[in-house]
Amino acid sequence: MCRWLAYSGAPIYLEDLLFRPEHSLIDQSLAARTDDNTTNGDGFGIGWYGERETPGVYRDVRPAWNDDNLRDLAANIRSRLFFAHVRSATVGLAVQQSNCHPFRSGRWLFMHNGYIEGFPRLRRRLLQEVSDDLFPEIRGTTDSEVMFYLALTFGLADDPAAAIERMAGFVEAVGRERGVAAPLQMTVGVSDGRRIHAVRYSTRGRSKSLFHSLHLDSLREINPDLPDGTWAIVSEPLTDLSAQWEKIPEATVVTVCDGEIERRPFTPRPPG
Repeated sequence: MCRWLAYSGAPIYLEDLLFRPEHSLIDQSLAARTDDNTTNGDGFGIGWYGERETPGVYRDVRPAWNDDNLRDLAANIRSRLFFAHVRSATVGLAVQQSNCHPFRSGRWLFMHNGYIEGFPRLRRRLLQEVSDDLFPEIRGTTDSEVMFYLALTFGLADDPAAAIERMAGFVEAVGRERGVAAPLQMTVGVSDGRRIHAVRYSTRGRSKSLFHSLHLDSLREINPDLPDGTWAIVSEPLTDLSAQWEKIPEATVVTVCDGEIERRPFTPRPPG
C-alpha cells in the first residue's frame, strides 16, 4: 500500500516534512513501519497551494528517494497547505505518471491509500456513474482516480464529507451486487485549498493506518518556528515519539480548517 501526508498551517518548505524528519515520507517510501508492504517505489507526487486558486502538481514514476528534482523543488517551494504521496502500485495497475497521486481537478486535490477489491470487474459500472462533464478529465487507470471523480460527481464541492460517504456507499453497493463481500479499503485525503478532509474507512473495519499530529509539539520538534493552528495528517508518524501522534479511529472523517481540527463518524450511504 501507499504512504501519504497532508499539511495545513503556516507556510513551510516542503522538505521540512518530506525529507527532514527521522521518519520522513521519503524514509517511509523505503521503509514503512505500519504496513506489511515496506517499500513504496512505484512513483510519487506532490500537490501544493500557493497564491493561485488551483494547486501545483509534480508527479513522476521514479522512486521518490531517487529523484533529484523532487529534492530541489521541496527545498524551494513554501506552502501553507500541501499533499505528498509515495505509491506502491496495486497488482494490475500500471506504473505510469497518470496513475500517480495526488490527482487534481480544478482547485481540488485527492490522494488515496488502499484499493477497491475486484476493481477490474467493477470498473465499467463505476465509471458509468461519473458525470459526463468530468469524465474527459480521467487520465489514468486506477481505482483511486475513479473514487475521486465519483466524489466530485456526488457533490464534493458542496459537502466534501457527505460526497465521500456517497462515493464509498456506491462502491460498496456495486461491489456487493457483483459478489464482492468487502469492496473498499481506504485512507483518503482531499482538499480545496482551504480545508483538508481525511477519511479512514474499510468495509471490513480493518483500515490502513492514519494519524494526525496530537499537538504542536509533534511538529515543532521538526520546525521550532511553527505557530499554533498547524496540523499534519500522515499514514504513519514522522518521528519515533508516537505519543505525539494520535491514530484516527476506524470509520472517521477528520477536517482541518482555519487552524482547527474536528472529527466525526464516517458512514457510507449510497447516493439516492
